[in-house]
Amino acid sequence: LRKAKTPRRPVIPLAMASYPSATIQLHAPDGLKANRNGEFKETQYSFKKVFGINTNQIELFEDVAKPLIEDLIHCKNGLLFTYGVTGSGKTFTMTGSPGEGGLLPRSLDILFNTIGPFQAKRFVFKPDEKNGMEIQGQVDALLERQKRDSQQSVPKTPSSRQKADPEFADMISSEEARKFENVDEDCCYSVFVSYIEIYNNYIYDLLEDAQFDPIRPKAPQSKILREDQNHNMYVAGCTEVEVKSTEEAFEVFWKGQKKRRIANTELNRESSRSHSVFTVKLAQAPLDADGDHILQDKNQVNVSQLCLVDLAGSERTSRTRAEGSRLREAGNINQSLMTLRTCMEVLRENQICGTNKMVPYRDSKVTHLFKNYFDGEGKVRMIVCVNPKADDYDETMLVLRFAEVTQEVEVARPIDRPICGLAAGRRHRNRAFKDELSSRLDERGDPNNADDPALLKQLMESLPSLPNFELVDPADDQSLPRLIEILERRHRVRQMMAQQYDQTGTSMFQQFDGQINAKETFLHAQRCKLSEKEKVILSQKTELERLEKKSKTLEYKVDILQKTTDMYEQDKRSLRQELETRDQRLQRELTDRKRMEQRMQGMVTDTKFKWEKECERRVNAKQLEMQNKLWVKDEKLKQLKAIVTESSGVGVFPTERPEKPERPSRERDHNGNVFKTRGGGQAVQFTDIETLKHECPTASRFPSFICFCFSRKRGSGSGDGAAHMEDIENRVS
Repeated sequence: LRKAKTPRRPVIPLAMASYPSATIQLHAPDGLKANRNGEFKETQYSFKKVFGINTNQIELFEDVAKPLIEDLIHCKNGLLFTYGVTGSGKTFTMTGSPGEGGLLPRSLDILFNTIGPFQAKRFVFKPDEKNGMEIQGQVDALLERQKRDSQQSVPKTPSSRQKADPEFADMISSEEARKFENVDEDCCYSVFVSYIEIYNNYIYDLLEDAQFDPIRPKAPQSKILREDQNHNMYVAGCTEVEVKSTEEAFEVFWKGQKKRRIANTELNRESSRSHSVFTVKLAQAPLDADGDHILQDKNQVNVSQLCLVDLAGSERTSRTRAEGSRLREAGNINQSLMTLRTCMEVLRENQICGTNKMVPYRDSKVTHLFKNYFDGEGKVRMIVCVNPKADDYDETMLVLRFAEVTQEVEVARPIDRPICGLAAGRRHRNRAFKDELSSRLDERGDPNNADDPALLKQLMESLPSLPNFELVDPADDQSLPRLIEILERRHRVRQMMAQQYDQTGTSMFQQFDGQINAKETFLHAQRCKLSEKEKVILSQKTELERLEKKSKTLEYKVDILQKTTDMYEQDKRSLRQELETRDQRLQRELTDRKRMEQRMQGMVTDTKFKWEKECERRVNAKQLEMQNKLWVKDEKLKQLKAIVTESSGVGVFPTERPEKPERPSRERDHNGNVFKTRGGGQAVQFTDIETLKHECPTASRFPSFICFCFSRKRGSGSGDGAAHMEDIENRVS
């Protein structure tokens, strides 16, 4: 976490304190809604390290970016983000200023200081346009270099820092230069850089040399993302420039930086309106067994890359008052940052809870491009820039909260590079062998250096030396013949040496002519092959353009089909949800119906039992009523019997008064059942039939008289009396 430098405009300070334990405490400013009720809100956020306002670029580079450069040299990928609110100092942290270079120029400087003596010649490594590298032969690389030198439009590498562009010549002083010591000397290295921006969720190449037409200007062509054979994402058709020095690399960066979209907003004078990605790709391959040339094996080429990402700052339209295109830019920026947060939260949830939710990488080009890094293909570092302004309190709190959550996401360790299996120290042995060979050739003399004064002096010393000659006596006849003999000997030696020199020169010239003819023949053959290759390349480019158009068409169709599939999936989910709702409703109705049936069955049973009791009660009541009626009729019959008995004694005068028969008592036992009534009383139900019999005591004595009396008592007809008596008997019985 890094605090931004002091803003240009006066602001209300925001209380922010950092502690040695890498914890930052955020105090809400006065007048905030959360503090109007008198409560003072403080929040603390913990990070791996907090850099204060007084931290310089060197300290930040040593702690954050330097380990990534070391991993880059050891064939490990790296990703560095700068994240924060707009105007918090992200671009300054990444780029820096003259005299105080940022992370990017310092990373390039330490990289070239480390691999400088071990760099391969230009065009030995060549991108294969599929996110890989291939190794060219010495002749092909030489032809490429000659072709590049013939093009005056391509600037050569600056020879020193003083001759570079003054805008970035003094980014890093010589006293601040750094380098690594543990570099593999048995490898050759080449550095390639690319620079893109993601604007409104479209990818544009900032290093593309597009012809500008002032009459009919065309919008830059957007690039697409593709996946290579190792399932790594890359930008198809992106320009990759091979650089050999820090100045050349930063010059390429500055060329793309001038094309980047920036705008003047209410919060920042030069606000980045896009996410920029500067990629440093390092290709390295081991030397052969002799330590002289690169091993011609594509499988031994290791490519690692470091992505330096300057994210556009999140902003609120209510503060920036953006309209039109600025409003659209702000919406796309916030949407991409929200997608980044969502991906981090899903990754964190999958790692903590053990779930396997799909991470929405494809919702934004930023997350889709760096999908491999989040899945464990490299080390990821994030620098959070915070501006201590009271107006940025809400955005700063969200940024700190998100940055604290991202620390819980763990990325898998990258795989180490394969070992070539050759002995170490090949370059050093080859260099020692060449030094020894050159020293021995210097001792023996080189024919190519015949005009060297030292060599001529050595040749003159190899001739016979002249004796001291002085004529004193005119009659001396020995000195001159001896001198003539020595001169003739020197002349013969000189002629012999001249002949040997001519023979050696002739053989060497013949050898050189043969070599030149062979080289010319080989060069002619290579040019023929090159022309054929160019034709093949042209046809392949045509085919590639056709395939790209077809691919775009298919991608468009795939997008349409994907949208259709999503729509159908949504309809399917809605229909399935509706079906589940209906099933639940039907299940509830079935449950209610069963419950209602059980309730109705209980009610029917209760009602049946109730009516059975009621009917039983009514039957018992009727039986009791009928019994009472029978009792009443019995009483009436008894009274009638008494009357009849009294009437029959009117015309008879017995001599002896008969004994009065004993009257049957009504209080005798009867068979029956006793039931409890609902009112608390009791009811009696008789179960047998009571038969009332009556015998006339005088019937045996005076039967004719009784009949006579009845017949005379009842009236004139005997038929009515008989019928009446029969009715009485039936009723009595």
